[in-house]
Amino acid sequence: MYALRPAFILLIILTLLTGGLYPLLTTQLAQWLFPAQANGSLLRENEAARGSALIGQAFSRTDYFWGRPSATAETPYNGAASSGSNLAASNPALDQAVSERIAQLRAANPQASRQVPVDLVTTSGSGLDPHISPTAAQWQAPRVAAARRLPLETVQRLIDENSDRPLLKFLGEPGVNVVKLNMALDALTAAR
Repeated sequence: MYALRPAFILLIILTLLTGGLYPLLTTQLAQWLFPAQANGSLLRENEAARGSALIGQAFSRTDYFWGRPSATAETPYNGAASSGSNLAASNPALDQAVSERIAQLRAANPQASRQVPVDLVTTSGSGLDPHISPTAAQWQAPRVAAARRLPLETVQRLIDENSDRPLLKFLGEPGVNVVKLNMALDALTAAR
């Protein structure tokens, strides 16, 4: 009986420390040091949340850039159902899905080159990736410029301005956040 008392007291102390004090401390530090990231990296437009910089959105209109296909269940970019397609490279269903996506992209982008960037036809591991390569954005630029009645050079400049580059080249590839790029495109069009 005497051995249970110290164990019970230790349980209470550790529960308060690790279940209460530590989470409160780390939450407060995150809010103080990294407020944007701690609150979901929200992208705001006119004080309204338009999305998150961490989760893509399904754009399908011709006047917007399109992101990677999403493999999440029920709806594209469903954060509650994050997953990849889990189709092996040898699976005929993957070949079929990629072929269909290529045909759809070529039909929607007739002025672009026949070689479709791979990130526009394959899903990411999470199904939520908000980034595409600058090459994939440039491939879509003629369609977006024509739909928005903007000079192609203006749209290409916007892509360059919204491209994220790694600190050092060996730390990753450049990327373009499609949600941010489309928000910048809307702002540019509204300013005209």
